[in-house]
Amino acid sequence: MLLKDKVIFVTGAGQGMGRGIAQAVAEAGAQVVVSDLRLETVQETAQLVEASGQHTLPLIADVLDAQEMSSAIQQAVAAFGRLDGWVNNAGVVKMDSALDMSEEDWAFQFEVNTQGLFVCCQLAAKQMIAQGTGGAIVNIASNAGKVGYRNMAAYNASKAAVINLTRSLSLEWAEHNINVNAVCPGGVDTPMLLGVAEWLTRRIGGDPHELVKTMKPHQMNRHVQPIEVGRVVAFLLSEQATIIRGQAINVDGGDTPY
Repeated sequence: MLLKDKVIFVTGAGQGMGRGIAQAVAEAGAQVVVSDLRLETVQETAQLVEASGQHTLPLIADVLDAQEMSSAIQQAVAAFGRLDGWVNNAGVVKMDSALDMSEEDWAFQFEVNTQGLFVCCQLAAKQMIAQGTGGAIVNIASNAGKVGYRNMAAYNASKAAVINLTRSLSLEWAEHNINVNAVCPGGVDTPMLLGVAEWLTRRIGGDPHELVKTMKPHQMNRHVQPIEVGRVVAFLLSEQATIIRGQAINVDGGDTPY
């Protein structure tokens, strides 16, 4: 197993991509700490992880609150003895045209997607350095951070920042044996994708559930599933991926060629 007995922390694990990632790292043999804002959703994810035979710890923690995240790490280490890997999955998107987007919506997306992610990287790295063990961090970016999409300027820019930050941290933390990479999903079958379809159909009409059926990779006749993204993340967290460093790997079914 790629992650046998490793301790992996996944933020934003209450649903969608985060849940799929938690399931995938458990499938790879890891003990999994899952956090989100709602207890009932992280408990549901924890039950799925435990059904695979792995231990888990569900926690409530907000990536915008450094003290909460620090406490979550302390609880994880108290439960499992160490921290081997960290996945920054928590993220938000607020759709609007670039002309109409409010300063508040712009700032909120950067606060969660970029600032909160950086603080989590920093806290996780400090724990790994204190242990003297090194580790791995995977940031969930987006193909939107490479190509950009209409009506998503703040989201696009925040994810582009994550890609560049990933490269920067990889360079800085290599000396501590901490490997940092990102993955760039596209149209994954998640509540976030449905939310995008709902925003669009409020403006152009139609059924969001019908629209979302069309929002899939051009080279695939289906959506990417969260656990499929999670399996790539699991590999990047493993010792098999030590030669992959500072990369932003597309996991969007071939939609982004660079």
